[in-house]
Amino acid sequence: MVEQLESLCTGAQEETDLRPPLALLAGREVQVGEDELHGARRRALLLLAAGGDPELGLVLDGRAVTALADELDSSERRAALRRGLEALRDPSAGLPHATAALAALLEDEGLAWRAYACALLAEELAGEPAN
Repeated sequence: MVEQLESLCTGAQEETDLRPPLALLAGREVQVGEDELHGARRRALLLLAAGGDPELGLVLDGRAVTALADELDSSERRAALRRGLEALRDPSAGLPHATAALAALLEDEGLAWRAYACALLAEELAGEPAN
């Protein structure tokens, strides 16, 4: 899976931010109840819509992403995300874009948590089911 993410960067016209998809991949063991996640994502979508066009994209420090990250935040969830990120070290070895993105996430716990929230919000925008 990490190799597929790396391939998104190969030959791309603009830089692809692998931090949110890596965080989502790492966050498979983060426990968030379906009802809690649904409500939190809906509130974040309202913030996104109130801030302008939701089709313009998500920003890791944007209001909608940070609100979702804050609402879902807990030390247990962050620890689960950290374990997932650590588990991606070996699969990312030799993949320069994935390695750099993973290093940034491991270096900054807050960034990693926002990247995870951003990916959860992107799933909602894409109409995909929660993990």
